[in-house]
Amino acid sequence: MVMVRKTFLLGLFVLQGFISTAQTRKPNIIFIYADDLGYAETGPYGQQKIKTPHLDRLSAEGIHFNQFYTSTPVCAPARCMLLTGRHGGHSYIRGNYEMGGFPDSLEGGQMPLPEGTVTIGTMLQKAGYTTGAIGKWGLGMQYSTGDPNRQGFDYFYGYLDQKQSHSFYPTHLWENGKADSLRNTFINVHQPLSPATATDADFDYYKGKDYAIDEMTKKATQFIRKNQQRPFFLYLPYTIPHVSLQVPDSALRQYIGQFNEKPYYGQQGYSPQKYPLSAYAAMITYLDSQVGIIMNLVASLGLDNNTIIMFSSDNGTTFNGGVDAAFFNSTGGLRGLKMDLYEGGIREPFIARWPGKIPAGKSSELPAVQYDLMATLAAITGTPAPPNDGISLLPEMTGKHAQQPERKYLYFEYPEKGGAIAIRMGKWKAIKNGLKKNPAAPWELYDLSTDKGEEHDVAAAHTAMLPVFNDIVNKEHRNAHINEWEFIHPKTSKTK
Repeated sequence: MVMVRKTFLLGLFVLQGFISTAQTRKPNIIFIYADDLGYAETGPYGQQKIKTPHLDRLSAEGIHFNQFYTSTPVCAPARCMLLTGRHGGHSYIRGNYEMGGFPDSLEGGQMPLPEGTVTIGTMLQKAGYTTGAIGKWGLGMQYSTGDPNRQGFDYFYGYLDQKQSHSFYPTHLWENGKADSLRNTFINVHQPLSPATATDADFDYYKGKDYAIDEMTKKATQFIRKNQQRPFFLYLPYTIPHVSLQVPDSALRQYIGQFNEKPYYGQQGYSPQKYPLSAYAAMITYLDSQVGIIMNLVASLGLDNNTIIMFSSDNGTTFNGGVDAAFFNSTGGLRGLKMDLYEGGIREPFIARWPGKIPAGKSSELPAVQYDLMATLAAITGTPAPPNDGISLLPEMTGKHAQQPERKYLYFEYPEKGGAIAIRMGKWKAIKNGLKKNPAAPWELYDLSTDKGEEHDVAAAHTAMLPVFNDIVNKEHRNAHINEWEFIHPKTSKTK
């Protein structure tokens, strides 16, 4: 009887300890990052032609932000700013600085993050998290200081070089610094077809066996299962729906026949596609299906209430590769596309779900930005945030609006496409374009409360505001470390 009593008490003690640990364990974090997904290309943001049932559910069970921005309108710098919590005037990487070429033999990646960079991964590792990045990196090859395993991630799988991600059927992906060979032969996705001679067999050249998205999700589910007993952070920067327009035939068939479409032969870059509208819709639905796989796995493992799942994209819809943004109303009436600082280039979806913490079915009109994520994840995990340009969005996400930190403005810089700056301040949006050719380019000013499409420049009627924007630029801009990115205070050569 004494032995039974001791065993019972010991079991009760262990059970209580387990419950206590489960209750106090820091939450798991999954951040899903789409590639070139437009603001209005999913159901929660008004899309009518493309089905996204899992993102619809994610939003219905959480919160979606209606005025949320990427930090800059192209791939590599958006990822850098997201991971380091810096805006375009402070970020180390500010543009797509490409190295190498497209063939496997010339794979060279992008400008690497420097040694000593503090990323969200670094921050969460110090907070006791196991960290994984699965998808597109774009911040340096495995032999450089930008290797994700040196930049805060215990595990990496995917594309290191974003040029390689132009093909969804690559010959290899990277796993912790080693090439993982796939059952695909090299496809030159930038090889167009002749409209006069193209056959079905010619279009089939751009198909492969192992679809990169499937490989990423396979590794993501393995990572979640392996780390389910400890707090984990999973950064999932999928490469979809960035062109090329490549998607498995089983997914493509869901849409063929729904649209009046003509073949795309590659005349605007990237791979030809016999059914370009169907392929683009299918790619977004395929992305949505991956969200569903992740959500269902988290639930099946009993991790739902201790896992926050977030979803966003790196920039707006593209303008090439056979994509028809107008047909799908991809920007929801916003002006501009990828590479623009107008709203269509930088306003993005942001959805967050955390059962029991984030009220279901909510939306937010708080202007927020991806460089807020470092401060937000620090607040979620109760860890100190390193220096950054953001604020925590946790109060807004959890309905504690009175505790939400205020900010005066959002700041954007983009050195490519002629050089542009933008500032969001309350209802106002100020923007300058073409600064490389014309450093004295005037401010455009839009009242987003009445003109979300930025159609009516009212700068002439509010001239007293313009010096305020100049002061903000002078405060927020730090000179870039390479000449190509310095367009606000360029160094000029002295002549005799």
